[in-house]
Amino acid sequence: MKVVSFKICPFVQRVTALLEAKSIDYELEFISLSDKPQWFLDISPNGQVPVLITDEGKTLFESDAIVEYIEEAYPPLQSGITLEEKAANRAWSYLASKNYLVQCSAQRSPDEDVLKERSAKLGKAFDRIEKQLGDTPFFSGDKIGMVDIAWLTLLHRTDIVNKHSCYDFVGDRPKMKKWRQELLKTGLAEKSVSADFVEAFSAFYLSDETYLGRGCRVVDGSFSEACATDSCC
Repeated sequence: MKVVSFKICPFVQRVTALLEAKSIDYELEFISLSDKPQWFLDISPNGQVPVLITDEGKTLFESDAIVEYIEEAYPPLQSGITLEEKAANRAWSYLASKNYLVQCSAQRSPDEDVLKERSAKLGKAFDRIEKQLGDTPFFSGDKIGMVDIAWLTLLHRTDIVNKHSCYDFVGDRPKMKKWRQELLKTGLAEKSVSADFVEAFSAFYLSDETYLGRGCRVVDGSFSEACATDSCC
């Protein structure tokens, strides 16, 4: 099995995190989205990553379809759940995936006003999941499930941003913070990305071109710029 990837793509991490959670062996091949090889364009109908090439040589595209295939083709993360529960899990997972690009946009905000505007949009999704979370380590209990995998991508990035800039997209949402902590403790975040992921992510989303990259922090409820060092966190 092979996953064709762009190094910092959140949709790809959702796929690789699921493969890691199920302990499925796979190869990972990175391409440049600015210079897509012809072989990739030949197998990807929409020219986007991720693409999964199964052991049988079948090519699958669109992350929602890929994770559904992986969940059904291999022992499920959650067994014995009802059709209604499966449908609900798909819905809460979709709430995560449809906000991947919202988060990407917010991370690239060039100034304070844009960051506030884009963060507010992402915050609406975070408010909805905060209300749904219970007191268990993961979304549906003590074991990680498909919803956790979908949200891991978002929460992993909020953690990186928070450590770099002292700005936390999660904000004052205690259940999400606890959930993020539990998900990161599993090690799936690091296992599902390349060894230099943080460097690659930071080079694009936390560069001097972005407000977050310049080291924004919150002081008395408002934003200000400061050096992005451990001393401010």
